[in-house]
Amino acid sequence: MRIGIDVGGTHTDAVLLDNETIIATNKSLTTADVASGIIDSLNALLNKASVSANSINAVMIGTTQFTNAIVERRQLSNIAVIRLALPSGKGCPPMIEWPEDLVNAINPSIYECHGGYLYDGNPVADIDIQEIEAVIADIKQKEIKSVAIASAFSTMNAEPELLVANLIRTEIPDCEITLSHQIGSIGLLERENAAILNATLRPFAQSVVNAFENALTKHAFNCPFFISQNDGTLMNADFVRAYPALTFASGPTNSLRGAYKLTGKENAIVVDIGGTTSDIGVLQNGFPRESNRIIKVGGVRTNFRMPDINAVGLGGGSIVRDEGKRIGPDSCGHKLVDEALIFNGNTLTTTDIIVASGHADIGDSEKVKHVSSDVIQSAITTMRETLNYHIEMMKPDDKPVPVILVGGGAVLIQGDLPAASEVIRPVNAGVANAIGAAIAQIGGEAESMLSYRAMSRDDAIKGVTQLAIDKAVTAGADKTTVRTIDIEEIEVPYMEGDMRRVRVKVVGDIATDDASVKTAEHHTGAY
Repeated sequence: MRIGIDVGGTHTDAVLLDNETIIATNKSLTTADVASGIIDSLNALLNKASVSANSINAVMIGTTQFTNAIVERRQLSNIAVIRLALPSGKGCPPMIEWPEDLVNAINPSIYECHGGYLYDGNPVADIDIQEIEAVIADIKQKEIKSVAIASAFSTMNAEPELLVANLIRTEIPDCEITLSHQIGSIGLLERENAAILNATLRPFAQSVVNAFENALTKHAFNCPFFISQNDGTLMNADFVRAYPALTFASGPTNSLRGAYKLTGKENAIVVDIGGTTSDIGVLQNGFPRESNRIIKVGGVRTNFRMPDINAVGLGGGSIVRDEGKRIGPDSCGHKLVDEALIFNGNTLTTTDIIVASGHADIGDSEKVKHVSSDVIQSAITTMRETLNYHIEMMKPDDKPVPVILVGGGAVLIQGDLPAASEVIRPVNAGVANAIGAAIAQIGGEAESMLSYRAMSRDDAIKGVTQLAIDKAVTAGADKTTVRTIDIEEIEVPYMEGDMRRVRVKVVGDIATDDASVKTAEHHTGAY
């Protein structure tokens, strides 16, 4: 048995699975104290299913806490940023174009040092040990305990980052270090930004993971727990402590995976309609299509692997105006139960419209008897047209595709959609995100720039695949179950040696035997 939980801005959704069968589901309002809300959801599931806590084999949690910390500029730690790229890159310093309030919240100490490599594998400059020792002494004097290290083209040659990290650990053993090649891809500025965001979150991640562990243990859950990351896979507790930033955008990803589980459709458009927004994503071979755009998190350019999501201001709490011709993007959000007409409030929302139309039985329908049929029809048409337009924007081509509606607000869209070959409204669509968390596997991804003249294509792919497998095992995967789900090869122009950018993604089942767990702990410690 496993439990999946997804903590959203409005609701916390939970589901209990026994192998492939859904035993119980629960939806409740998200609490300010996330850990207590999770425990309440767990207990509600156990009561509905009449099972004990010690019957649960694993708990999977999807949380927006780390994303919210960046967006809201809170729970962020002072860090040191070390860039190894001099004499190049001096004119484009670390954290350039960052929002000023975010820089102030982090209060970084920035050090630019010699080192790094060029795209062709030649060094930019040798590392100056005395220079690094002076930096470490300053970090130690400032009592900074979290450091981000980024060197030029470290995804091709990580030796500079590893060398400096080892020097820091020798002098500051309790320092938490984020190496850019372990969290981002090619592109120094975006990869460096990703490492900085991760570094500033690591102390907060410790407290969040500890809170989850303590709450589960206190309530007799002796099973391991995992947290969703943004590619539809999971991380164990130790991995989350090291890489909290990999949870960014995990909520929409869980919904996409849950939609696949509920329908069996490997290729489709998924629309997750929540209280505030509708998140539109694309399923490709059962996994979210990744974005090929620069992703901004809290106003910062990064190159995290992120699902390609189009967020539209249409949800169950969206405010209806102009006789139904204008909906949102503002929303009542989690205050829907106080402000909507059907809950004795004074605001006309999309949920009121659907109740007034007779398509949903929520709250007190007598409170919307006065809403005219013209306003109801106009609002329903506006919702359908808005959603259809954005689905068209996300389609891979001009052909109609299956559209899966999930989320608590899926009831908002009635009838067919012109962009869809079929509209699917699966049973348990309201907790698709929690189902996605519950069924998730452990993943690993690696990429390198390699010369197909220096080695064969098979050897190149085999080498990158092994790196991806190692990352999956680090995150908690059973090595014997790991399989490759995606290989991407891109020719790099204007470079000698038939250079290719090779990226490999793998997934595997959760490790349950002691040997696998020890292997994961060993790898995590090595980072």
